[in-house]
Amino acid sequence: MEPLIELSNINKTYGKEPNKVFALKNVSMTIDPGEFVAILGPSGSGKTTLMNIIGLIDKPDNGTYFIDGLDMKKQPDSIYSVLRNQKIGFVFQKFNLIAKYDALYNVALPLLYRGHRFREAKQIATETLERVGLGDRQHHRPNELSGGQQQRVAIARALVGSSPLILADEPTGALDKKTGEEILDLFEVLNQQGKTIVMITHDMNIAGKAKRVIKVEDGNVIS
Repeated sequence: MEPLIELSNINKTYGKEPNKVFALKNVSMTIDPGEFVAILGPSGSGKTTLMNIIGLIDKPDNGTYFIDGLDMKKQPDSIYSVLRNQKIGFVFQKFNLIAKYDALYNVALPLLYRGHRFREAKQIATETLERVGLGDRQHHRPNELSGGQQQRVAIARALVGSSPLILADEPTGALDKKTGEEILDLFEVLNQQGKTIVMITHDMNIAGKAKRVIKVEDGNVIS
């Protein structure tokens, strides 16, 4: 089985000498389709930089990165945003929903960007909101939803395009403990249904919900 994510000898630095910071140092890792992986590390460990590279938001200085069989070193800059939309569903700590739009339209947006007709996008978005338990909240705007409900909308948005990967950055960080556990339970269900999930966290207890933990420290993968 071909890995969904494959990084080999990835290096990333910021700044110039004498203040150059090595954010990632010769990082190599693979993630197979259907895995639920937590990337665990404290603030400043390099995990956010690693997430940005996996998520096609940033590029490494050197090394190779394959996503779903595509060698990103060979892809033009213009294709990165297209691949982000096609390959990755993002879930952020602060939800990143558009305040003026209701839940339905927030979830439908990735499909509209792909060129789907509105009626089709609306139908798929409705079904996806039902899948995360928010079928009765689809016409509520973010300020009319609880934190947990907003994160469920964000998860629905990540799911709606059938992207092979969900990349979740501290997905419970803005939630209380009970609501956070509900979101983690939802990730577990989605993973059981075949979705590949990579979750970034600084919390060992949260990382323990994943099936595999990759620890990052001082820019190095240590396990």
